[in-house]
Amino acid sequence: MQKYKGEILMLITAVMWGSGFVGMAVGLEYWTVFQLMAGRFLLASIILSVIFYKKLKLITKSVLWKGAVLGAILFAAFALQTMGLEYTTPSKNAFLTALNVIIVPIIAYVIYKRRIDRFEFIAAGMAIVGIGFLSLQDSLTINFGDFLSILCAVGFAFDIFYTNVFVKTEDALALTIVQFYTATILSIASVLVLGEVPTTYSSEGIYVILYLAVFCTAVAYVCQNIGMQYANPTKSAIILSTEALFGTIFSVWLLSEILTGRMLFGCVLIFVAIIFAEVKPTFKRKKLYA
Repeated sequence: MQKYKGEILMLITAVMWGSGFVGMAVGLEYWTVFQLMAGRFLLASIILSVIFYKKLKLITKSVLWKGAVLGAILFAAFALQTMGLEYTTPSKNAFLTALNVIIVPIIAYVIYKRRIDRFEFIAAGMAIVGIGFLSLQDSLTINFGDFLSILCAVGFAFDIFYTNVFVKTEDALALTIVQFYTATILSIASVLVLGEVPTTYSSEGIYVILYLAVFCTAVAYVCQNIGMQYANPTKSAIILSTEALFGTIFSVWLLSEILTGRMLFGCVLIFVAIIFAEVKPTFKRKKLYA
C-alpha cells in the first residue's frame, strides 16, 4: 500500500502542476509576468518556512549559495515560461516545458562528458519531430512563445540537474526554501526595476496567486517529496511527466482551447519521447537479466 500511496501523491503533484499552466495563463489577465511570479513565490516561501520551520536551522553558508544558484535558475525558467504564455497556448507551453526530461542528459554530457545512450538519442529525435508537428507554422517558423517555452525547458533542465547534484550534500528542503526566497527576491526586484508595483488589486487576481502558490507550488512540492519516499524513482518520473498531459486537458476543458490533429500528433510524440527517456533503465535491466 505504501508504494501506491507514493504513486497517488505523485499523480496529485502532476495534476497540480498541469493545472498551473492554465492558472498562469489566467493570471496574466490580471498581473504582469513578474507581479505574478513575485506573489506566487513570496506566498509559497512563507508557507514552506512555516511548515518546515525546523529546516531553517540547516541553512548554512553552503546551502545559501547553492540555494541561491537554484533560485536564480528557477527564476529564469519561470520568467521564460510565464512570458511564453503571453504568446502561445497553455497546452503547447506545457508540452514544450516537459522537454526538460530530454535536455537533462544533454547537459550531463556537455558538463560532465557523460555518454548519451541510444535511448536518449531516440527520445531526443522523437521530441524534435514532435516539436515540429506541435509548433511549426505553415511558414515553417516557430511562434515566439513556443521559442520561449523551449528556452524555459532548458532552464528547468538545469534546475533539475543542479538540484540532483546539490541534494547529495545538502538538505533538500533547506535548499528549496532558500531557492524559493531567492526567486521571490529576484521577482520583486524585477517588479521594482520595471516600475510595475501594482496600485489596484482585483479579487480574481488574488485568487489566482493564492491557487498557484498554495496548490501548484507548496502542496505540489510537499506531495512530491513525501511521495518520493515510497514510489519507485522511474515510475515517479513517468507520473510527473504527465503534467504536460494534464496541462492540455485543463486548457481544453477550462479555456476551450482548440487542438488540431497535427498538434495532437506532436503532443503524442513528445509525450512518448518523455516516457521513453524515463523508462530506458527498465529496458536496460530487462536486457541485462534476459
